[in-house]
Amino acid sequence: MSILHAKVIVNPVAGARTTYRKWARISSLLKHVGLSFDYEYTESVGHAVELARLAASDVYRYIVSVGGDGTANEVANGILHSTHPSETSLGIVNTGTGRDFARSLGLPQDYASACAVLNSSNRRLVDVGIVKFNCNGQSQQRFFINMAGVGFDAAAVETTEKLPKHLGGTIPYLTGLLLTMLRYKNKTVVINMDDRIVTKRVLNVVIANGSYVGGGMHVAPQAKLNDSLLDVVTIGDIGKFELLKALPMVYKGTHVNHPRVSIEQVKNIAIESSERLQVYADGELLGECPASFSLKPAALSIVV
Repeated sequence: MSILHAKVIVNPVAGARTTYRKWARISSLLKHVGLSFDYEYTESVGHAVELARLAASDVYRYIVSVGGDGTANEVANGILHSTHPSETSLGIVNTGTGRDFARSLGLPQDYASACAVLNSSNRRLVDVGIVKFNCNGQSQQRFFINMAGVGFDAAAVETTEKLPKHLGGTIPYLTGLLLTMLRYKNKTVVINMDDRIVTKRVLNVVIANGSYVGGGMHVAPQAKLNDSLLDVVTIGDIGKFELLKALPMVYKGTHVNHPRVSIEQVKNIAIESSERLQVYADGELLGECPASFSLKPAALSIVV
């Protein structure tokens, strides 16, 4: 089997359950660009991790994710937990609603253009984040490729996950964000960044590998996927009216000039709180603090 023979992992419910309908067209496009591949559908949350791990541990050295940012995260986790992580490349066809990792990479966001890239011989090595967190009383670990964090964003992800699945685009995230804004209360946290400890009251702490979150919010405009650093964006103790007023600034990346926003570049960060503080990564709710975040430089090969 050729090294370019790909395993395509398709999440049929991604993109408000539209990917199943799009797959026939995507499959045709992949054949048109000359990609040799087998494919398999995911059947549940977490299934793409196992499919990618088995494929990369077998004969496949090229795994393609067809789905949203969550699907790409699972496929990346599968590759990184396989027996051949450094020899396996990830291709991305984003059919999800956020498409933030594709934005951070500079990849095409429409699936037709993304398919045209997949037969490329160009590879880009990117850093991968590692988050450790608590879930049901157990310490767990997960890789993230774009963005993780604690606080308001994690609560918004939880709210968004409860919304009707037929909503598309950025509507679910913005709706979840506004609903969360009505009832969320800022938390006091202890942050240890590269052995410097700070205690403060915050709305949100974003740990960024990539630049974009929430369907195009330019939350970490200086973040680079290959600089061996995490960009920590801390939004301090701001009120709901002030947050609502500042929201358009986040899409432009100009929120970094707000007096209650700070950005630091670190290699390691740990966060804890006496209050319940949720943790998310790449748009998926994971668990709760205490949590720690670190980086694995140049750990994942992406087809570009």
